[in-house]
Amino acid sequence: MTSVTEAAWDDAQAIGAAPTAPAARTAIAAEQTTAPPGPVTGPVAAVIPGTRTRPEGGMTLAKRMLDVTLALVLLALLWPVMIGLVLLLLVVEGRPIFFLHDRMSTPTRSFKLVKFRTMRCHGEAGGVTGGDKAGRISRLQRLLRRSRADELPQLWNVLRGDISLVGPRPPMPYYVEAFPALYAEVLKSRPGITGLATLRFHAHEEAILATCTSPEITDHVYRRRCVHRKARLDLIYQRRRTVWMDLRLIAETALNVVRPRRRRRKWSRQNRRDRAL
Repeated sequence: MTSVTEAAWDDAQAIGAAPTAPAARTAIAAEQTTAPPGPVTGPVAAVIPGTRTRPEGGMTLAKRMLDVTLALVLLALLWPVMIGLVLLLLVVEGRPIFFLHDRMSTPTRSFKLVKFRTMRCHGEAGGVTGGDKAGRISRLQRLLRRSRADELPQLWNVLRGDISLVGPRPPMPYYVEAFPALYAEVLKSRPGITGLATLRFHAHEEAILATCTSPEITDHVYRRRCVHRKARLDLIYQRRRTVWMDLRLIAETALNVVRPRRRRRKWSRQNRRDRAL
């Protein structure tokens, strides 16, 4: 009998699967020449017929206990690494060390997401990161992004209760305003550092956005190609989430960090196709 977690993986694989190169080429060409769409409407919440939505609020006692326990353990284990990164960034990149960005934990509540700064100051503010910002990221900062070490300070956000360890990535206020119906559903789950959409779609999202040559095109393509698909994966997680599923997602995230070659092999073929567009 298929478990809930395995069923979620199957659903995620079907939705998160990258399109073929010709399809992607046609879509991106169209997106760069057409007007941005309006807010998403329609049966987004019905992505998995026959399942029940979890109670609104997105944080059970068991999930909160798991978050606090693992966040404290990770901070106890990784504080020397974080101190080392602070000193390294201070010497190599200079101040500021941290980057605080407005994100949404619910459709009406914002908070400051904390990360290590991974872009030159004049290029860090606002919008998703596309090919237009590639020149503003140093080798050290690119390494932090690739290893996801830039997100270690978000353990503080977890302890504060702003986010969870596992959940949809917290959206920017701009996108919550642009897609209110969509994020009203997605943000019934507490946002997280990692999640089903992060593991199943993030690498493909980076490949898509790397082809963009201006902030306007990056935003346009993100709205057209990424927002809806990530939301569907987030809603799969929302309907099927369990503590065991959270543990599996955390374990897979850790494995991707420890064994980056495994992750690169998994996505390299499709990424090469996207870069050729």
